[in-house]
Amino acid sequence: MALMTWKKEYSMGVQVLDDQHAILLGFLNTLHAASMRGQAQSVAGPLLSQLTQFSRLHISTEEGLMETAGFPGLIQHRELHRELTGKLPEYFARHEKGDTTVYVPLLHSLYDCFNIHTLTHDLEFGKWLIGSRIRK
Repeated sequence: MALMTWKKEYSMGVQVLDDQHAILLGFLNTLHAASMRGQAQSVAGPLLSQLTQFSRLHISTEEGLMETAGFPGLIQHRELHRELTGKLPEYFARHEKGDTTVYVPLLHSLYDCFNIHTLTHDLEFGKWLIGSRIRK
């Protein structure tokens, strides 16, 4: 059973970003399912590599849309992205050293990232973007 499933309330109204957020939610669910089966160690390495690459793509896409649209919160949002992705190398290094205690904080970090960042800050951008389109 998935830890979280995509709901329409999660939608920003920007299809490419919604699709990417659903993929990020999939990373969370994959790690959770592996943890529940006692397989986090075998799943975490490839997952962290994929998550790191995909995060770069997602952030580039999201920040590019923000820049193009003239989003006034871009600088602050960019800093939030740096904080979130800054933890990934630490988690990967701990995994590589065989630290099996890393999976719980990694899972919590992914969960918080989705619940706090995506469902608060990203939805704020979506509302602003839709509102700015209506005003034009």
